[in-house]
Amino acid sequence: MTGFENVEILLVEDNPTDAELAMRALNKKNLSNNLVWLKDGVEALDFMFCRGQYEKRAVSSAPKLILLDLKLPKIDGIGVLRALKADAKTRTVPVVMLTSSSEERDIVESYQLGVNSYIVKPVDFDKFVEMVSQVGLYWALVNKVPQTS
Repeated sequence: MTGFENVEILLVEDNPTDAELAMRALNKKNLSNNLVWLKDGVEALDFMFCRGQYEKRAVSSAPKLILLDLKLPKIDGIGVLRALKADAKTRTVPVVMLTSSSEERDIVESYQLGVNSYIVKPVDFDKFVEMVSQVGLYWALVNKVPQTS
């Protein structure tokens, strides 16, 4: 058992404050038990494609949701999204871009690459917590995705 078999939410966020807020919000709705927080795009792709330190993780145990920041070190969120949506094994995993960028070009490119939702992080703490809670509830509990093979 590697500890990553039943991951439901993968949070890819380099900002520790934003990550902590997101995890608190998900915890309030009991959605943080099976959450993994990764801090850069390379680590996220290694996790999803079972490489490096995650090589023993089963590809078939994909998360129910990826919350992905746009501005990440090593490989940015667009690069991660491009790789995930280009591969048949990871294409159906829902990806929600959770970012501070409201740039139209970022929104357009994300949707062209297959993002499932694009959400601009609210600056207000209470609004941020509520928004992450709603996103987590919908994508992790309500939304249905095909079984991975």
